[in-house]
Amino acid sequence: MNRLAIFDCDGTLVDSGATIHRALCAAFGQHGLSLPAPEASRRIIGLSLVEAMAALLPDAEAGQHLALAEDYKRAFWKLRAAGEVEEPLFDGVLDLLDALGHDGWLLAVATGKSDRGLKHCLERHGLHARFVSLQTGDRHPSKPHPSMVNQAIADAGGAPESSIVVGDTSFDMAMAVNAGARAIGAGWGYHDSEELLRAGAFAVAEQPLEVLDLMREHADG
Repeated sequence: MNRLAIFDCDGTLVDSGATIHRALCAAFGQHGLSLPAPEASRRIIGLSLVEAMAALLPDAEAGQHLALAEDYKRAFWKLRAAGEVEEPLFDGVLDLLDALGHDGWLLAVATGKSDRGLKHCLERHGLHARFVSLQTGDRHPSKPHPSMVNQAIADAGGAPESSIVVGDTSFDMAMAVNAGARAIGAGWGYHDSEELLRAGAFAVAEQPLEVLDLMREHADG
């Protein structure tokens, strides 16, 4: 059975929090709303856009959540066109991907990003071809629904018991649990370690290469 490592993107592979906050502030400003604090914006990273807006503004109507999501997308791509999107790889991520490939793990991504946004991000870092499955918020319910993990496992010819989700939010951990897979928390991302463990992580790595040791231990039972 193929072994599969399924990675979140924002907060796990790349540090995009500052750009996401800028785009959120632009969208909120267009609607005359109080701008979200950086901590509030980090809390919703990983959710699909409409769900993220609903989490930030639970008392608003569904129509406003949808409008904010569309304005966020326009603001983000305006930053992209201006060359102002910052999505650097976290230190150690490339070494981790190299090592997992050497160990025979297949790689996938499950993210709330759009297809277009994920493709642009991965191609910018020369990573697109490394992944056998790319699942996004365009084609699935928002995390923590297991749909993205289920499809990635099917694409890879894997099974839940031989798959591990690596992510930095409680949404990622719960998504893995809901799919019957295991989860490793990315402690370098946007949710704290205790929250990741409560949501279902069997361990939290404080830096990317620690994930490799944890996955080797998992593979050995």
